Amino acid sequence: MGKTRAEGISFFEKYLTMWVLLCMAAGVLIGKYLPQIPEILGRFEYASVSIPIAILIWLMIYPMMLKVDFQSIKNVGKNPKGLYVTWITNWLIKPFTMFAIAWLFLNVVFKSLIPADLAKSYLAGAILLGAAPCTAMVFVWSYLTKGDAAYTVVQVATNDLIILVAFTPIVAFLLGIGGVRIPWDTLILSVVLFVVIPLIGGALTRSYVTRKHGREYFENAFIPKFGNVTIIGLLLTLVIIFSFQGEVILTNPLHILLIAVPLVIQTFLIFFIAYIASKLLRLPHEIAAPAGMIGASNFFELSVAVAISLFGTQSPAALATIVGVLTEVPVMLILVRISNGTRGWFR
Repeated sequence: MGKTRAEGISFFEKYLTMWVLLCMAAGVLIGKYLPQIPEILGRFEYASVSIPIAILIWLMIYPMMLKVDFQSIKNVGKNPKGLYVTWITNWLIKPFTMFAIAWLFLNVVFKSLIPADLAKSYLAGAILLGAAPCTAMVFVWSYLTKGDAAYTVVQVATNDLIILVAFTPIVAFLLGIGGVRIPWDTLILSVVLFVVIPLIGGALTRSYVTRKHGREYFENAFIPKFGNVTIIGLLLTLVIIFSFQGEVILTNPLHILLIAVPLVIQTFLIFFIAYIASKLLRLPHEIAAPAGMIGASNFFELSVAVAISLFGTQSPAALATIVGVLTEVPVMLILVRISNGTRGWFR
């Protein structure tokens, strides 16, 4: 896995925030001046799931699932403390701190700036981000912090298995506390469509190609073929979403900044919880850094997909998950610098 990321962060990934801003502008302009485009796209739905966006989301998620090596799970017992940090941070802490921080800012601190109904919807988007720890970009962050690539694979692989069973009940529980109606059928369908199917597809493809051509070919030739498919799929999805969201954005441009505040605070908090816990457990830096990065970053592709499925492309909840995409890369690059600058803390 380390070889496939030897070049570090790609051009598309490095400037992801800029691409998101450009897609935001393009989508808003389309929604305002070419409203027939989102109107036509909105007709293609099945069980509240937008078919064009579902296709783009599969383009986003499938290449990432190819990188998950479930064979690595057999190495879980060799050094489990780093895994404990990852699991506890991601599933017993992160979703609940995200809920608490987002609720505090959206309903109390920014109460005079955000109407109550919008605050509830933005909170729903934050919950979806908090319950979906990173599964792909973390390989980039691990590489940039000189993390243990093999161990990072184990952390990600086990995380993906936990997502299968923990994501739905955690989201349903926190949405219920936040006063949001829970469409169970759509929530379960979303997890099947955007986690189970791509995960199985990625595992089967990985197994077939590796068996036929060897692991080295798969890692160094097959995966690179997909190049920037994930990022391109994400950006096209954002153009469509923002074409639906144009009215909300033009009416409430300040809200994007306000939503970003709790998301950024949460990102720093979760990173330091995992990072400091790793130090206290005397883990080496090459395990501690990825552990912090996995918790801090989000599986925003899944969050966007589920937000669209649950609440629709025009929902404020979907907009909140997009703000997560907007803040992800610049904040994570700051954390990479902090991690590299504190390497001396670790043995």
